[in-house]
Amino acid sequence: MTDAQDTAADTSLRTTGGAPPDDGGSTAEGAPIPLLEPREGIPPVIADESALAEVIAAFAAGSGPVAVDAERASGYRYGQRAYLVQLRREGAGSALIDPVACPDLSGLGEALSGVEWVLHAATQDLPCLREIGMVPTRLFDTELAGRLAGYPRVGLGAMVENVLGFVLEKGHSAVDWSTRPLPEPWLRYATLDVELLVDLRDALEKELDRQGKLEWALQEFDAIAAAPPAEPRKDPWRRTSGMHKVRRRRQLAVVRELWQTRDRIAQRRDVSPGKVLSDAAIVEAALALPANVHALAALNGFGHRMGRRQLEQWQAAVDRAKALPEAELPQQGQPVLGPPPPRAWADKDPAAAQRLSAARAGVTALAEELNLPQENLITPDTVRRVCWEPPKVVDAGSVSAALAGHGARPWQIELVTPVLVKALTAAPQA
Repeated sequence: MTDAQDTAADTSLRTTGGAPPDDGGSTAEGAPIPLLEPREGIPPVIADESALAEVIAAFAAGSGPVAVDAERASGYRYGQRAYLVQLRREGAGSALIDPVACPDLSGLGEALSGVEWVLHAATQDLPCLREIGMVPTRLFDTELAGRLAGYPRVGLGAMVENVLGFVLEKGHSAVDWSTRPLPEPWLRYATLDVELLVDLRDALEKELDRQGKLEWALQEFDAIAAAPPAEPRKDPWRRTSGMHKVRRRRQLAVVRELWQTRDRIAQRRDVSPGKVLSDAAIVEAALALPANVHALAALNGFGHRMGRRQLEQWQAAVDRAKALPEAELPQQGQPVLGPPPPRAWADKDPAAAQRLSAARAGVTALAEELNLPQENLITPDTVRRVCWEPPKVVDAGSVSAALAGHGARPWQIELVTPVLVKALTAAPQA
């Protein structure tokens, strides 16, 4: 915290607990105001069932939307579980809940059923909230709302500053939230993350309504709330950073074996896989195919800090991959589901390539006209699929049906259908 921020805290009640002003938080000169303290102070961390019951009762009795946030320990722990849950609701104030001490928050989720949950970048937090029994039936995503409203920067700090005129201190976003006890500055930061979320929601709702985009946003929010849990990724080892260097199937087998070994160790130790062995080291070993522990130790990522026992475990993984029969080696690349990469279209289907070029140009122009990111107007994958296999009869009805079949929302279908009909009919058909 700077001296200037300390001075601002001393000179404005709004930075130390007062409610945000109706016209946002900027000073008369237009400078944003640092938000340094939650308006009711930092609440105690809820870590037992009796205290949790009191919070559930308080939030059930509250009114209006509930602001919800979760902190994970990405880069420190295995998986994406929540290590702190923050909430705020009118009439209930703010609450901090330790989901390690209170792993079942389904009672809280049920108490808030039917209530609108306000989250920022909801798809990031919903999986870890689902794990502890918190699943919204209605939501408002302030990050997505910012995108649809045309804001160029949609991080929480940028949105609070640009829309409400307050500055949030974001210095603790990447800390190890599995730490216990959590330091007071981290708890202050976590409480402030939900302090103005409902205020931000209200301001964005007004802006979206002014732009004629509120119905679009509501459809997007409903789609997020209704989406089922994501399916586990097939062959996650193929996402190892640097895989583009690995060309031979035997080398791919080494990547797979090292990745799976690392994942088992990371899960057992509850640490981030990158702390066990780096992706770069996995790729290095796959390319070198070391013959023994001595050769492995000479590779980057397997240096002098690694003990003999660790080196032997990694060499054993390499040796297992090297011993596999040809029939059990992984194939190059994954089976392609859907259209091939666009760069291959000109050779495989020149007419489809022309359709895609025309469609992309039309979607880009429409997105610019509407002042929103084109991937929010319609996903690039949907455009590719419709252009690769267009309806046999290209008209508004068939294109609308194709878009709906790929998961487009009604507002997207209404806006994009004319663009795609034009692109598909202007370009030559197969």
